[in-house]
Amino acid sequence: MKYFYKTLSVFLLFLFFSSNLYSAENNTKLLENNWTFKGLFGKFDRASLQRGYQVYNEVCASCHSIKYLTYRNLAEEGGPEFTEEEAKAIAANFEVIDGPNSTGEMFTRPAKLSDKFIMPYANEEEAKSANGGAYPPDMSVLVKARKGGANYIYSVLLGYEDPPSDIKLDDGVYYNKYMDGNKIKMPAPLSDDLVEYSDGTNATSEQMATDVVNFLMWAAEPHLEKRHKTGFRVIMYLIILTVLVYFSMKKIWSRVESKV
Repeated sequence: MKYFYKTLSVFLLFLFFSSNLYSAENNTKLLENNWTFKGLFGKFDRASLQRGYQVYNEVCASCHSIKYLTYRNLAEEGGPEFTEEEAKAIAANFEVIDGPNSTGEMFTRPAKLSDKFIMPYANEEEAKSANGGAYPPDMSVLVKARKGGANYIYSVLLGYEDPPSDIKLDDGVYYNKYMDGNKIKMPAPLSDDLVEYSDGTNATSEQMATDVVNFLMWAAEPHLEKRHKTGFRVIMYLIILTVLVYFSMKKIWSRVESKV
């Protein structure tokens, strides 16, 4: 028993010190935003999703892919909800390689609704070569894949600043207070008025970061609203079922007690 308590004490001390180390290395509190998709009744802001696509297309898409989305998704319920004509017009701005044709040759054509989002690079090696050896991650599920989720991506987008005097950066490396290790090879992607929103919204860095993170959250979880609705219905069903079972049991036991 003594050995057990000794082992337990050592284990608890290890947890204590390791947690202190972890908190010391990650003591920068993430920026927070009042995300509309949070909570049981959370929904996406349609206007923000449409602006977020614009930011992704004009700023992020030159390096980062979203390989699991098709242009048809932009017009589906629960997403940005562009009209079908608008989604077709968006797709037509891109060219895809198709074929072979009747002569056995590949050819290019305008993208259709059924096509996946165009990849910025032909392969991973080309992507690394164009970005100083760093591979720009695919953004399809980036929000769900990073600890801190939407707040982490939002913070990194706005976390660029001059490094402290004791930190030296290599060429092509930038300081970001929210990035793990505080070093990132991607230059600051956002600056005020970088895009001109078609709906007239003031394109501050914070607004663009909010909109593109909303869009990336939808890309990672396009059925979120449907899931929230289903979850609410299930909870209501369970509540009603519990009430019915309670009164049924009460009625059954009242008969038993009356006989006793």
